Amino acid sequence: MNDNAKPSPRFSYPSAVLQKIAQDVLDQARKSGATACETDISDAFGQNVTVRRGEVETIEYNRDKGLAVTVYIGQKRGHASTSDFAPEAINAAVAAALSIAGHTAADDCAGLADADLLAREFPNLDLYFPWDLPVEQAIELAKTCEAAAFAVDKRITNSEGASVSLSESQFVYANSLGFMGGYPGSRHSISCAVIASENDTMQRDYWYSVARDAADLEQADSVGRKAGARSVARLGARKIATCEVPVLFEAPVAVSLIGHFVGAVSGGSLYRQSSFLMDSIGKQVFAPDIQIRELPHLKKGLASEPFDNEGVATHERKVVENGVVQGYFLGSYSARKLGLRTTGNAGGNHNLILDNGAGLEFSALLKKMGKGVLVTELLGQGVNPVTGDYSRGAAGYWVEDGEIRHAVEEITIAGNLKNMLRGISAVGNDVIVRGSKQCGSLLIDRMTVAGG
Repeated sequence: MNDNAKPSPRFSYPSAVLQKIAQDVLDQARKSGATACETDISDAFGQNVTVRRGEVETIEYNRDKGLAVTVYIGQKRGHASTSDFAPEAINAAVAAALSIAGHTAADDCAGLADADLLAREFPNLDLYFPWDLPVEQAIELAKTCEAAAFAVDKRITNSEGASVSLSESQFVYANSLGFMGGYPGSRHSISCAVIASENDTMQRDYWYSVARDAADLEQADSVGRKAGARSVARLGARKIATCEVPVLFEAPVAVSLIGHFVGAVSGGSLYRQSSFLMDSIGKQVFAPDIQIRELPHLKKGLASEPFDNEGVATHERKVVENGVVQGYFLGSYSARKLGLRTTGNAGGNHNLILDNGAGLEFSALLKKMGKGVLVTELLGQGVNPVTGDYSRGAAGYWVEDGEIRHAVEEITIAGNLKNMLRGISAVGNDVIVRGSKQCGSLLIDRMTVAGG
């Protein structure tokens, strides 16, 4: 364990104390009649500073802790939680979970993860980087960020604020199969949102950067400049006539398409038969040159984990190969419902990376599209996870002859996700890492764009 893996003394509890509490929970559950038990104990703190129009608007500190316990009586399950670590509160939580289990019907898929799948090794993935950021320094960073946005153009007339946030946490997960593991983690960010005005019209846009290590964040002034430039670029937005054209999803919104795919091939959707991608293993879902890998052990990865929420070891795998689905996203319960084994995804996916082997520069994507719509913002939630029908409000830019001509607003883009995923004709190399899914801009060969 290197220095970056050591918990900060700023946590409320040493990790050894969390481990002791976890063991006490397991012991209490066993003594009270549980046949199996698992518990998750966490301790976190954060700081957020927001500056608006050069003045401090908010300074927030948070300190949180929590304990969750799940007990099994045979295959009857009960769950309870508390934010109080006092022994009597912990005992009460265990008793509450047992009481719930006693009144719950047996479920033959319920239970702890299979013992042979639990993690036995815990590689250091460089997930924890304390940020020693005095509030005065955070305020100056936020002011620098916002000032850079205002300096972009005199048409930047207002601000929703610039924020600098740090967040650090640690946890311990343990179960009655003898598993106990945990580690600290961090997540820091800088963001800015400003408003541009011209001829009685206003447009808003934003930019942000997030990383586990503050040293990997975009510079504050760069974040501000991008927020300002994006807001100004949206001035003069027009409506367009309804048409069928290619649509280019800018990288920050393109990841939402990967999110819809993940939701459709996740255990809950599959065993409830509420997915547009039922029985998709071995089937062509994406364009033939699309690859998606899951890389849970990336150093500093925002979704890196040595084990999932059930203690199951995580492994690198190919989720999509040459457009063909190779695997689902399953925890133990959903896997048993489907007659399969967990994929180590209890709690979600880990660093999904989409590529097609030859990512294009953004300018090349525009040239390849020729004429169509570049989408930079999505609005609303018009996606049917059962049928795959897709219809969302959007804003962005009209592109003609491979060049951006003007901003567009009040449009709706529509299609079906099955056709959209198969219709990815190009992938950009402009990957922006902000979460558990990573891809460049995605060009969809054809969608319906409804204008005004």
